[in-house]
Amino acid sequence: MIASTRNKYTRRHVLTLLSAVAAGAFAVSAPQLAQAQEKQVLRIGYQKAASTLVLLKAHGALEKILAAQGIEVKWAEFAAGPQLLEALNVGSVDFGYVGEAPPIIAQAAGADFVYSAYEIPTPEAESILVPKNSPITSPAQLKGKKIAFNKGSDVHWLVISLLKKGGIAYSEFQPIYLAPADARAAFERGAVDAWAIWDPFQTAAIKQLDAKVLASGSGAVSHHQFFLSARKYASKNQVVMNTVMEEVDKEGRWIRANYKEAALQLAPIQGLEPEVVEAGLRHYAHIYKPIDNKVLDEQQKIADAFYELKLIPKKISTRDAVLFPPKS
Repeated sequence: MIASTRNKYTRRHVLTLLSAVAAGAFAVSAPQLAQAQEKQVLRIGYQKAASTLVLLKAHGALEKILAAQGIEVKWAEFAAGPQLLEALNVGSVDFGYVGEAPPIIAQAAGADFVYSAYEIPTPEAESILVPKNSPITSPAQLKGKKIAFNKGSDVHWLVISLLKKGGIAYSEFQPIYLAPADARAAFERGAVDAWAIWDPFQTAAIKQLDAKVLASGSGAVSHHQFFLSARKYASKNQVVMNTVMEEVDKEGRWIRANYKEAALQLAPIQGLEPEVVEAGLRHYAHIYKPIDNKVLDEQQKIADAFYELKLIPKKISTRDAVLFPPKS
């Protein structure tokens, strides 16, 4: 009888002990499990020329705000918009800032993104440059000439527009597809006749190489800049996207009120003199607005032109790249 009682006690004791151990293990692992489940990452793609995002990264305010919500921010730098959009297309970037042509190329390639916001027109922030001693004085004289530019970037549309105004068909010049650094090298050694480029590289070439502006985007293109988001991320994280755009807007307002200080901070990052950076900064508006029908219509014109020139494989509707139809 005593042995039986002892056995019952022993079994009960063991079961109780095992339950306690299990409960303790759960108490330790549950927070870790919850933390793992709750931990989120926002991956932002940017270019050195995208001054607002560069400063947003440097100042660190966005990281602090999102860290309080359990969200980590990771940044990835790209040479230009097309490369950034390729990363967004394959799912390695959630959010980024590019010019007006890259979204057209990406959408036609099947990238599943949405327009989140845009910068008001900045046509003076890009141009076609020629060497200081070039005899070329107008876009109409570029027929048969070699023009360097980054394929699929915003200046791709600039070249198309300016040459059309000059009466030159797309088949009547030689496009030399080069990223900004390589294009500048080709421009310096005289391997190309002209170079289509955006700021701050535009201003740097003008000040450092005495390059001449053959024609800016003024009167030819709007030169909108866009903030894009991966559709899947944006549809599930609208609060995060709103927070990001609020901080972007604050950064834009700070730049407009502090051009010299912004240039001093950007100069070592962009590898340019502060006066060059400041001049380039002043060509951008740093004013951002929600996507509207007017800007989508302008994007549609680019998409239609690119399709007609066989630069994209199919027709697209820019209105397919929004989460919600714009009110106006």
